Amino acid sequence: MPTPPSSAITSLPTSPDDERRTRMIKYAAAMGIRMICIAACFVTPGWWLLIPAFGAVVLPYFAVVAANTVVNRAGPAVERPGALLPYSPSDGRL
Repeated sequence: MPTPPSSAITSLPTSPDDERRTRMIKYAAAMGIRMICIAACFVTPGWWLLIPAFGAVVLPYFAVVAANTVVNRAGPAVERPGALLPYSPSDGRL
């Protein structure tokens, strides 16, 4: 009787909790950089003020887009354990 191929644990997709956690970390890091840009607006003189102000205004958009992007790294299809084997009457098996 042939044995069905087994799936390795590394071929399983990322769990939703782990994937959500990584997206939350990316968003928090982007918002931290935005806070630094806002603080830099108070100490930056002259027209150089436009650089941190631009970062403070534009960065939330990119942070939200990055946080809502779900990366689906689908590997090979995971088969359920105990796969059905085909039966043919000529085999003589029951």
